[in-house]
Amino acid sequence: MSGGAPDPRAGDREGAARGAPSYLDGQLLVAMPGMADERFSRSVIYLCAHSAEGAMGIIVNKPAADLNMPDLLVQLDIIAQDDAIRLPSRVGHMPVLMGGPVEASRGFVLHSPDFHIDQSTLLIDNGICLTATIEILRAIAVGKGPASAVLALGYAGWQAGQLESEIQANGWLHCPADPDLIFNTALETKYDRALRGIGIEPAMLSATAGHA
Repeated sequence: MSGGAPDPRAGDREGAARGAPSYLDGQLLVAMPGMADERFSRSVIYLCAHSAEGAMGIIVNKPAADLNMPDLLVQLDIIAQDDAIRLPSRVGHMPVLMGGPVEASRGFVLHSPDFHIDQSTLLIDNGICLTATIEILRAIAVGKGPASAVLALGYAGWQAGQLESEIQANGWLHCPADPDLIFNTALETKYDRALRGIGIEPAMLSATAGHA
């Protein structure tokens, strides 16, 4: 983990007033069944930033391969190997997500607003914050971190206009974010839950995929 996180408030928002799609930072993107990019198949993405300059989001329903929180804390020299078994249960079961293909070795923590680091923590929307410095992991390891959190390695990024084009091409649905869905540890149910939150039954959407 390093440096400061991308600023969700950056960029010109006047495009929305000119008829462009509304900016969606703080919302969820839900991949349509016909998503051509396998990296984003059945993905649910929390959009941390969306402006005229592009977009940045974190996949919240795909686990990082062969990596758990205790192992990561040991790798980062935050705790010793012998201390891994003594972590609080909540910390030991905190998900480590595959947040996206960009900067896949960099960590981003989405968390509840009861934890804040000056100059590092960004309140995005609806009680969800983003912190991308190693200090938050040190706090989590000693039980002083946020009440709810998920750690993601990497992020998904879009250039200016790219996400809007993908939405118009029916690549994504979007809806308000639900903190309970984001922080839930049952990753395998998040995609279907997100669709139902939009009012869509997953089976019906799958059956109509590819039809005009």
